[in-house]
Amino acid sequence: MSGEIGEHCGLMGVWGNDSAAYEVYLGLYSLQHRGQESAGIVSSDGRTLQSRKGPGLVSDVFHMDDFKRLPGNHAIGHVRYSTTGSGRIQNIQPLVVEEIEGLLAVAHNGNLVNARTLRKQYQDKGAIFETSTDSETIVHLLADPQHRNLPDRLAHCLGHLRGAYCFLFLTNEMIVAARDPNGFRPLCIGRLGNSTIVASETCALDLLKAEYVRDVLPGEIVTVSDRGVETASFGRDCRTRTSQCIFEHVYFARPDSNVFGENVHKVRVTLGERLAAEHPVDADVVFAVPDSGLSAAMGYSRGSGLPLDLGFIRNHYVGRTFIMPAQDDRRSSVEIKLNVVRNVVEGKRVVVVDDSIIRGTTSKSRLDQLRRAGAREIHMRISCPPTRHPCFYGIDFPEASKLAATGRTVAEVARLLGVDSLGYVSMEGLLSAVSDPGAFCTACFSGDYPVLPEEEMDKLSMERKIC
Repeated sequence: MSGEIGEHCGLMGVWGNDSAAYEVYLGLYSLQHRGQESAGIVSSDGRTLQSRKGPGLVSDVFHMDDFKRLPGNHAIGHVRYSTTGSGRIQNIQPLVVEEIEGLLAVAHNGNLVNARTLRKQYQDKGAIFETSTDSETIVHLLADPQHRNLPDRLAHCLGHLRGAYCFLFLTNEMIVAARDPNGFRPLCIGRLGNSTIVASETCALDLLKAEYVRDVLPGEIVTVSDRGVETASFGRDCRTRTSQCIFEHVYFARPDSNVFGENVHKVRVTLGERLAAEHPVDADVVFAVPDSGLSAAMGYSRGSGLPLDLGFIRNHYVGRTFIMPAQDDRRSSVEIKLNVVRNVVEGKRVVVVDDSIIRGTTSKSRLDQLRRAGAREIHMRISCPPTRHPCFYGIDFPEASKLAATGRTVAEVARLLGVDSLGYVSMEGLLSAVSDPGAFCTACFSGDYPVLPEEEMDKLSMERKIC
C-alpha cells in the first residue's frame, strides 16, 4: 500500500532547553514519516518568536546556520502532508500570527470536519484568511472579541471545532498542547532533564534520549511554562466516544513507537499472526511490501511456519523523485522505489504481506513486477479489513468510488490485482491486536463515523488560485 495514501502531520515541542530549536529539529527527523511535504520550526527567547520553514524534507529545509537564527529555550515544529489545503508556501506550519496579546505560533495534526463552515462565518464578518488550511480556523476563534476575555478561552474555542486535532501553541510565555475529545491522533509528553517535550510519537523522544511520561489525554489541554505543567479538561461527556485511529497501528506510526499505550511493532506482528490463522495457504515463502508490511510479515511467518525472506528491496534514496511516463514509459515510480529479488521469487509460491489496499494501482504495479520475475503463485495478505469508506480525520483517502474495495467482493479485488488469492484480516482480528478495542475508530472499514462531517469534505475545498 505504501505510496497509495498520504501521511498526515507530525508535531514536536520543547520547553526549557538551551538548544530547543535543534532538539525540535532532531525530533522532526524521527517524525519525517508523518509528512514529507514541508517542515517548519518556530522558537522563542522570551521576547519574540523566530520562524524558519519551507517545502521539502527536514534535511532540505534546515541547515546548521539556521539554528543561530532560531534562538531561545522554547520551540515547536511541524512536518506536513497536506490533507486540507494545497502545498503552497502559505500553508506551511507552524503558522505565526500577531494577536492582541502578542505573537502566537500554531501547529496542527488532523482534520476538522466543520472548518469550512466556521471559515465562512468569519469571512462573512470581514475576516481575512492567509491560508487554505483548516488549521487557521483556531486563530480566528481565539481572536474573536466574544471569546477573548473568557477565563477558559482556549477550551471554549476548541469546543467549536469538530473532528480530529492535536494542536501545539507557542507564545513567549508558554507551550500549550491540546488533543481533541475523541483522541483521534496521538500526542505524548516526555522529560529530558529539566525540559518538557511534546511529540506525536515516542520515537521522537527516543532520539532525544528523553523519558516518556504519558500521553496527552483525549480532551486535555496541557500548558507548559515557567510555572511547570498544568492541565485542564474540555469537551468530553458521557456521549463522547474515544476514537483513536486504528490506522496509526496499521500503517502510519513508526514500529519503534508506542502509540495509544501499545508498541506499534508488537501490534503489527499480532496482526500478521492473526492473518496466518484466518487465511492459511500452501506456499514456499513469505515476504513484505516494505516498509510498513515488515512487522505483519514476521507475524505471518511465525503463525504459518513459512520461511520469511526479502522479496522486495526498497531504494531508500529515491525520496520524492518522480519520473513522468512521457520521459520513459518503461519505468514507473513504483519500480524505481522497489525492486524484486528474483532469486527469492522465481518459480515460487509467494505470500506477499502488506498493510492495506487503497486505490489498488500501486499494489497492482508491484504484483506485476512479481509476475515478470517468475512468481508461480501470488497470495496477497492484508493486515487490515477492506478499506471501503473515506477518512475525514486526517488521512488522505480518496472518495469511496476510488477505493478498490468499494462495491467489490474480495474475489473481485483479487481479480483486479491479478493474484491467485487475497485475504484481509477480519475486523475481529484487527481489534484483537489491541488491548482496548472499543477505544478505536474503524470508520474507513466500517463506515461508522464517530463525528459526522458537517459539510462536504474535499482536500482543496478552501483553496482559491493565487496568481
